[in-house]
Amino acid sequence: MARATTHLVETLRKTAHELESGAEYNWGNATKCNCAHLAKALAPEIATRALVEIRPQLDEWTEFANDYCPHSGAPADKLLDTLYANGLGQKDIHQLEYLSNKEVLNALPGGFRYLEHGNRRDVALYLRTWASLLELELKTNKPVKQQPQRAVAEATEV
Repeated sequence: MARATTHLVETLRKTAHELESGAEYNWGNATKCNCAHLAKALAPEIATRALVEIRPQLDEWTEFANDYCPHSGAPADKLLDTLYANGLGQKDIHQLEYLSNKEVLNALPGGFRYLEHGNRRDVALYLRTWASLLELELKTNKPVKQQPQRAVAEATEV
């Protein structure tokens, strides 16, 4: 799971709010999908320039993460630099795009269930739940895996 920071927690919640408020969303478009929205929230100035240079219908964030080269200067790599600098790793990119982190899914209000990765409401719920888990880590100085289930449930109640 991503490195817990206050900035990341706040940005995950901000991104969820923007999606719930009608931000343009399209999971099949690399400039309007789950990771693109988080990148825009973390570094709008970098994202604005970089997102116009990538091929939105042909590229996918999991491919960007797999092909990442920190010295390339490629637009997608600049965005990944930002995500990585803010505590995310390659696995987090994959899991965010597909809403597949089991720790986040286990902590969903109402219990474990799979979410639709192209559904803006599900993306917002995933982001808020993830933010709550990271916030719990910050408060307790313990990774989510070491948290009592009751604490995780209380932290992620809506």
